Amino acid sequence: MDSATQEHYEERLRKMRRKMQRRVRTAQSQGFMAGAAAMLRPGDVVVDCGANVGDVTAVLAGTGATVHCFEPDPYAWEILSGRFGETPNVHLHNKAVGVQAGSVQLMRSDAFDDDPRGKTVMSTTLPGGRGISAEAAVEVEMIDFPSFLSALAEEAGGIAMLKMDIEGAELDILEAMEERQLFDPIRVTLVETHEKKFPELRPRFRALKARMAEAYPASKVNLDWI
Repeated sequence: MDSATQEHYEERLRKMRRKMQRRVRTAQSQGFMAGAAAMLRPGDVVVDCGANVGDVTAVLAGTGATVHCFEPDPYAWEILSGRFGETPNVHLHNKAVGVQAGSVQLMRSDAFDDDPRGKTVMSTTLPGGRGISAEAAVEVEMIDFPSFLSALAEEAGGIAMLKMDIEGAELDILEAMEERQLFDPIRVTLVETHEKKFPELRPRFRALKARMAEAYPASKVNLDWI
């Protein structure tokens, strides 16, 4: 086998391994979500940050729990509100989540126009991400999410689940939640972190994950959900 053929073969193997690893991670995350959702009951309160078009929302709402969904992207919001606008146990919030209230620029994938349904999951309020364009950003409302979470936990006597997938904007929120001890009143926290898209934030992500692993079991705070 010549060197060019060998290199091509090895690259194919690397791609196959990465694809298999992604499938394993997806299966694990789906299993964790299914297990956590199976423990939900009517009357429980859950929060879905980055609800997108509502696939996770459907699982959570199907348990009878009260679901608060946050989705700022206008394209995803139209689909989400069409699916759940009349669902009595789902409360929809057309807002971004952050550590302070106000307005913020929501940036989308640079390939959004080619595949809006597929690329809307990449919309983010955090600048600098790979494959993200600021040229067609839209202004959206943002809430002080730690304060919302604190008030909701007090009102409900605790929160059964928090799911967060907000394309990098999670770091500031998670650090604020840690400072205010807001993980304590939440039974299960599931977060997809996005340090691969934001290399300059990787040290902060690593430090946060180390602190969370020391403070909480993965069954309570899972920062490697996907």
